[in-house]
Amino acid sequence: MKKILDIYKAAKSPVYSFEFFPPKAPEGEVKLFEAVRELSKVEPDFITVTYGAGGSTRDKTIRLTSELAKEFALPAAAHFTCVGGDKNEIRNILKQIQESGIVNLMALRGDPPKGEGHFKKVEGGFGYASELISFIKEEGFDFCLGAGCYPEKHPEAKSIEEDVENLKRKVEAGASYLVSQLFFKNSSFESFLDLIRKKGIQVPVVPGIMPITSFSQIERFKTMAACEFPDELVSELEAVKDEPEEFYKRSVRFSVAQCRELVKMGVPGIHLYTLNQSPASLDIVRELKK
Repeated sequence: MKKILDIYKAAKSPVYSFEFFPPKAPEGEVKLFEAVRELSKVEPDFITVTYGAGGSTRDKTIRLTSELAKEFALPAAAHFTCVGGDKNEIRNILKQIQESGIVNLMALRGDPPKGEGHFKKVEGGFGYASELISFIKEEGFDFCLGAGCYPEKHPEAKSIEEDVENLKRKVEAGASYLVSQLFFKNSSFESFLDLIRKKGIQVPVVPGIMPITSFSQIERFKTMAACEFPDELVSELEAVKDEPEEFYKRSVRFSVAQCRELVKMGVPGIHLYTLNQSPASLDIVRELKK
């Protein structure tokens, strides 16, 4: 399996990647494989599979990452968090991941289990992604490690400057590339990129893009990711929120324009959060590859 950093290094055009999550039910897995099959038509460069809150889908994440990589001959990265495990448990899970043939990990702190408002460090475990990344490197595991970043600041950080210092620690610990939280204002991403470059962070920074498929998602994304929306986008989508076809067209048009502008800015690739749905992500990448 190819390492993701090597894909970015070798790319002569933008790298396109898709993110999926492990479904709860078996029928959801069938739909997931159908979505990946559809999206493979645009020849993505790699895919990623997330970890449930509190590490709730750990085994499923590892299995699906391995199965999808083999089924579709695609490089794949498994998300991996430090939630709910001490060093010994984390070491054993990493060995299991290595044995499954996975060579790429998105190393993240992770979200607290459902119902718990705050992240709690396990005794003998880690409280930050930077600590997890350091541990993986110190233990000699040969994974290509990606990490997350927040163009509009991590919700728990006191300031963007504090957040960038934390990000620098992740990169210095061994993160090879960064994938951003979703955002809808390219000016926010550009300012963030300028700030981190001035701080000496030089690894590839990939924008994470989320297609909007329903008007209700806007409030959810604001809460979940603390991201701002352009007023004109909200107005444009609100006007057709009860017209599914027109809503879809406008949403995809916005995402395509956003991605084109980012590509002009020189980003190494586009990472699309699919929510296990193929149509919007498929149409966006098809349009971008024309």
